[in-house]
Amino acid sequence: MSAPASIPATAPRAAWHVATVASTRPETATARRIELDVPTWPGNDAGAHLDVRLTAADGYQATRSYSIASAGSETRVVLAVDEVPTGEVSPFLVHDLQVGDQVELHGPLGAFFVWRPPVGAEPQRPVQLIAGGSGVVPLYAMASAHDAAGDATEFRMLYSVRTPDDVFFRPELTALRAAGLALDFVYTRRVPSGWPAPAGRVTKDLLEAVTVPAASAPRIFVCGPTPFVETVADWLLELGHRPGDVRTERFGGS
Repeated sequence: MSAPASIPATAPRAAWHVATVASTRPETATARRIELDVPTWPGNDAGAHLDVRLTAADGYQATRSYSIASAGSETRVVLAVDEVPTGEVSPFLVHDLQVGDQVELHGPLGAFFVWRPPVGAEPQRPVQLIAGGSGVVPLYAMASAHDAAGDATEFRMLYSVRTPDDVFFRPELTALRAAGLALDFVYTRRVPSGWPAPAGRVTKDLLEAVTVPAASAPRIFVCGPTPFVETVADWLLELGHRPGDVRTERFGGS
């Protein structure tokens, strides 16, 4: 069985592209979803990222990396950018970028932290996605691509987020859960009404309880702030997961 036509079979070659803003809308109170038309975009794997380069009127340039929320061969690229108030790029993308504006993109980038639909009939190992905050962006792309491919591989997601209002892709995640994604939330500051547990951070015991066990040898993708990723990755190893099965991606200010 070959990969669906909508999913690249191999990593496309990175290059510089000119993108036009097609639409924007709030994702959370501090984040914005941005859809870009990129006629020369070669498609991208789920989990890939790109560089956005902004050039000021005086010639000053700033470049930052962002995960891609979309996947496949389409030339519409979706970003979901959370503002870092002290950053050089994200405040502009969240507050000032307008429909019709053009920006420069370099990508797609990344071949390690990506998911592709399986090729062939061999049984596939389960996949466990673990997100902290806006680190859900590339993991959402993986879960969405998995659903679009009609793949039967077991997929689970653990999403740690401050409050219900800070959830990225809420309607899409709700639909993916209805389609079979095993989705668990951890709220660190405020829980929804009627939530069965108090607010709190992910713990090693909770991680063990709601993720695919080491005995099943899952492929694991962890993305979020550096302290979250490093702590979770250490716990996964302590729980018996093999180092080569745990892939991580960290982010900082932008």
